[in-house]
Amino acid sequence: MGRVKRLLTNWRILILLVSILFALIVINPNPWNKGVTIRFVDRNSSASQSGMVGADPALMPMSKEKIIAINNKAVEDTDGYYAALGELRPNKTVSLKTNKASYLLTARPLVENSSVIGVEDLGITVYNAPTSNIRKGLDLEGGTRILLEPADPVSASDFDTLIEIMKQRLNVYGLSDVTVREAKDISGKRYIIIEMAGVSEEEMKGVIAKQGKFEARIGNETAFSGSEVTYVCRSAECSGIDPNVGCGQVQTGEWSCRFRFSIALSQEAAKHQAELTSGLSIATDTTGSEEYLDKNLDLYLDDQLVDSLRIGADLKGREVTDIQISGPGFGGDQKSAVYASLANMKKLQTLLITGSLPVKLNIVKTDTVSPTLGRRFTKNAITVAIAALAMVVLVLLLVYRKLSLSLPILLTGLIEFFITLGFYTLLGMNLDMAAIAGLITAIGSGIDDQIVITDEIMKGSFKRFASWRDSIKSAFYIIIGGYLTTLAAMIPLLFAGAGLLKGFAVTTIIGITVGTFITRPAYAVFMEISS
Repeated sequence: MGRVKRLLTNWRILILLVSILFALIVINPNPWNKGVTIRFVDRNSSASQSGMVGADPALMPMSKEKIIAINNKAVEDTDGYYAALGELRPNKTVSLKTNKASYLLTARPLVENSSVIGVEDLGITVYNAPTSNIRKGLDLEGGTRILLEPADPVSASDFDTLIEIMKQRLNVYGLSDVTVREAKDISGKRYIIIEMAGVSEEEMKGVIAKQGKFEARIGNETAFSGSEVTYVCRSAECSGIDPNVGCGQVQTGEWSCRFRFSIALSQEAAKHQAELTSGLSIATDTTGSEEYLDKNLDLYLDDQLVDSLRIGADLKGREVTDIQISGPGFGGDQKSAVYASLANMKKLQTLLITGSLPVKLNIVKTDTVSPTLGRRFTKNAITVAIAALAMVVLVLLLVYRKLSLSLPILLTGLIEFFITLGFYTLLGMNLDMAAIAGLITAIGSGIDDQIVITDEIMKGSFKRFASWRDSIKSAFYIIIGGYLTTLAAMIPLLFAGAGLLKGFAVTTIIGITVGTFITRPAYAVFMEISS
């Protein structure tokens, strides 16, 4: 009992226990999770019109909305979901229950040659509900990854704009559960990586190849299109928080800031806008301090309304090529309101130039894995992990011939694996085959270090002049040296291969860091107290 108390009151053991609890909370394992999680919601579909939206890629997998019942019939997996869809009838109301809300949809008739041949798809793409917060990469889940590079050299600002345009375009198509990120190689060359689970290479290329059509409409008439916007200011000189209005407190606990930026229209667009606004009436806002025209300037991307702006009364009937766009942003304090205002400004700026990319993009590489192959990879990875674990157990038993020595080494390795996975999950990165290889590398290195600690302790027990502390100190000199060497080797891999080896490097770095500063010290304390 005294040894247990000494273990549970040692600060190194306490750090280990807290780390295990942290990993458990982050990973949130639930192997009995039922239902189907929503991946995409097609725009203008029955589901979209009922208020359903696609998954937010920033959410943890277990926090995403999942369908648990259709017409009061429980849905446990994708097979049950599609079986329930097969029972739907045209023009009938569909009751759909999720873990967050309930929806009423209409099953639209599927018409071919003026005849109803069935029920149109509800417009929801789903997958089996996840059993943890671990994000599976394309290798394990299936999907498509495309690596893009600009055809011509671009500035850092234009490159950021490219990424924002791709995000805006994919979001408008209803593809919210998609990753768009920047990557660099060792030489500093920049790429765009787009990853989308559950779609084929042809579907992905079709979305990327589409040229976004931007239109600004007044009523039902097009005022100007994307090609007629000749300039959008994104520099500090003509964009940012409006200095004439600034920020102010709307009410207790709510602030508002107004942004502004300039755009330039072609002469023909300015003339057409003047014609459309000449017949509009002037109205005032609720405070009576500002005058606007009675119709808004509606902004459409691929015929989808994405924003609406008021038109200042001073623009009525005037051919103006230089226009100032302004709008608000709200927040609980002034700082939050400033961030919200600038975010809204960036969204509008991106929207106004979405019709044409600043530079042509070339497809460098595509990787496609079918969901079936992804499941096979997952099973193979589990099989390899179990086989590796069995080999480690066998070797430890052959070397030490004592379960009291072999079991703590193995258990510490498993704990290290779990904590590493927790930190990796917290970063929101996808677990792919490269990341799994990094995990195995880190855990292998960890078990090797624990063997070093065990050997040093055993040597010390046979030498009267060597204390436990000296033995452990000797072991940690070796461990720290190995840690720094591995860390130095992994840093270049963070940028190698346009970031495609990043998972391997990150899991290895997390693994050896967790091992060196959390599990190794705890293991050493355990061995000292228990021996």
